[in-house]
Amino acid sequence: MVYEPRTLPSNDNVNPYAFCVDLKGQWFLQKGKMIAYYGQIDFHGIGHGPLDRLVRSNFHSPLHASDWVVAEGNGRMLLADRAFDVNSYDLQDGNLSIRSGNLLAFQPGLALKQSIVPGFLTLIGTGTFVAASNGQVHFVEPPIRVDPQALVGWADCPSPCHHYDHGYMRGVLGGVRRLTGMGGTSGEEHQFEFVGQGQVLLQSTEVLMPERATGSTPHQGGVPQGGTPGHRSGQQVPQLPGQLGGIQRRLGL
Repeated sequence: MVYEPRTLPSNDNVNPYAFCVDLKGQWFLQKGKMIAYYGQIDFHGIGHGPLDRLVRSNFHSPLHASDWVVAEGNGRMLLADRAFDVNSYDLQDGNLSIRSGNLLAFQPGLALKQSIVPGFLTLIGTGTFVAASNGQVHFVEPPIRVDPQALVGWADCPSPCHHYDHGYMRGVLGGVRRLTGMGGTSGEEHQFEFVGQGQVLLQSTEVLMPERATGSTPHQGGVPQGGTPGHRSGQQVPQLPGQLGGIQRRLGL
């Protein structure tokens, strides 16, 4: 199918790997995630230009400020990230923490803050955000222990603590890793432990989205490991019960 402004979906998936934002005003946008747009849209750097009041009210993460811009105007904006799965989510008076690299864009009704967990950002308030994942995202309830590489984020529950399986570490495989340094750690040795009320967001693979310098061209990034074409076309924005929590940059564990 060949798209033009009238045939593009409004605030919905074009396919499992691209999302169309019907921009009427402003959105916060991570650099390198907009692949095309129709209409009159301007892009302003965080901390520069005429939108300092908007940034002061909704953006509170100086560590990540250089990775973001404000898209302002009227038009249709196409978002994607290296053919990874992309979806939008609604947050209602919620608190969501998410890997910083997975968060593509969000409405100014949401305030972005740095999480106390390195590599994660927190969205607070009401509005829509768009996020990418390596495979489909699943929502589970605590108490649960999660492989760090499968973790996308968590909503309305306390930040996780680290859990180490010392029995496994003292076994044969753990001994080999301690002596040789080969193999790293796995979800069977080290997990994030969640307790309390809320939801935990998991991607359907233990392979993190590979790191890529902001704004670099697609051939410089990694090849996605998950995703099945055509399984989410026309999907409605998920309505999550209660408040929802976030997603953010990968934790190189």
